This record gives sequence, C-alpha cells and structure tokens, in this order.
Amino acid sequence: MSRDPRGPMVVAHRGASAARPEHTLAAYELALDQGADGLECDVRLTRDGHLVCVHDRTVDRTSSGSGVVSEMTLEHLNSLDFGGNGEPVLTLAELITLVLDHSTRPTKLFIETKHPVRYGGLVESKVLAELARFGLAAPLSADHSRAVVMSFSAAAVWRIRRAAPMLPTVLLGEASRFLGGGAATTVGATAVGPSIRTLREHPDLVDRAAAAGRATYCWTVDERDDVELCRDLGVGWVATNHPGRTKAWLAG
Repeated sequence: MSRDPRGPMVVAHRGASAARPEHTLAAYELALDQGADGLECDVRLTRDGHLVCVHDRTVDRTSSGSGVVSEMTLEHLNSLDFGGNGEPVLTLAELITLVLDHSTRPTKLFIETKHPVRYGGLVESKVLAELARFGLAAPLSADHSRAVVMSFSAAAVWRIRRAAPMLPTVLLGEASRFLGGGAATTVGATAVGPSIRTLREHPDLVDRAAAAGRATYCWTVDERDDVELCRDLGVGWVATNHPGRTKAWLAG
C-alpha cells in the first residue's frame, strides 16, 4: 500500500453504497463497473461460523428482518431480503469470488473485522482461513496482496500480523492512537486509517505516517473538497460511497 503519485486509490465503501444497497452484490458489481480500485466490506460471524458482510451488530437497518447477526444461522440470514429485491446476505466467500473473477484489473479487497463481538479473535482466524482457501493469505509482498485486513481493534490487527505477516493491515481510528509509539507501532500495522474529519484536523498525519513507513487509508471521503485534500496530502487510499464520482474527480 505505497503512495501513488497519481493520487489516492479509490475504495468502494460497502460497494457503491450511495447508489445500491450496501454490502450487496449489486453494490459491489456497480463499484467494479465504475472502476473502483478496491472494495471494502465489514464481516461478522454467524452462529454457525460463517463470515457474512454486515456492518451493524443487528440486521434491523439493512434487511427485512431483525435480530443479532451472531445469534443467527446462515440459513436464517439467507431467508431475509438484504437488497430490496430478495437478495440474501452476502458471504465473504462470495465477495472474494467476485473480486477474483473480475478480470479487468487486480482489485483489492479491504476486510474490516468488527469488535467487540461475541466470538472475539475467532473472527480473525476465520478470515485468515477463508483467505487461505482462496490462496490470498500469504502474498509475496504487501504491495501485491489482493486482500487487506482492517480493524478499530489493535488486538485484532496484531492477531493478523502475527499469523500472516505479509498481509497488509490497517489500524482504524483517531489520530492519538496512530503514531509516536502508539498502537500502530505496537501491533505493526502497515497503514493507519483516520476518518476524513481527523485528517482535516491533523493534515500532518499523512507525512508522519509515511516517515514511520506506513500508508494512509482515509474514510469516508464523499465530498470533492475532501477528495482533493486527500490527493494533495498524499493519502494512499480513500474509502467512498461514490466510487465512480470520486474516480472522475481525481481524473479531472
């Protein structure tokens, strides 16, 4: 995840989620069609041990049902409507397959593990097992990896770094945690992930991260002024709900 002189790479936040329901195949397929350089997803474990792409602790906001993801089986989740058109829940395996089958260019997949959760570190173990099943857990280098694992939990990032040292990782969170001997250094994260609000308040963060050998991943960047700020500062990756529009702004 090195700095690109052409400007930041564009990551579709939960897919092209401004135009399609988040975490659905339709949202990710549109993001790929719009030229997204990366796809971002959140993952949670079901009661029967499957990784599904759901941001919230419950399915109330994003599906036709209600209840806690970790208390439901995959079969139950598949009976719900997640896209308004009868779409079942999207599994991480299905999203990985979509990314690998997209032959136009090598799109990266940014996987965020959610914490605190009922199953603790089992989430990272399951993510690594799924990446290994697709041959993505041990890239030759971080720059050439097709997968990036992220979390607001320093412990989660440390679990990934310890088990799969060549996988790039992003420690998400606010500025005080990142540098100067903080959590990012302790867990060996290869990138820091501030919000766009934090970046506006601490524009020096990108250079400080680069001096420490880390890239910067900024979320969620939807306004043109913020996209231009990220480009001017040298941010490596921007997560946005509008990947097509953001790509067009950067190309203009």
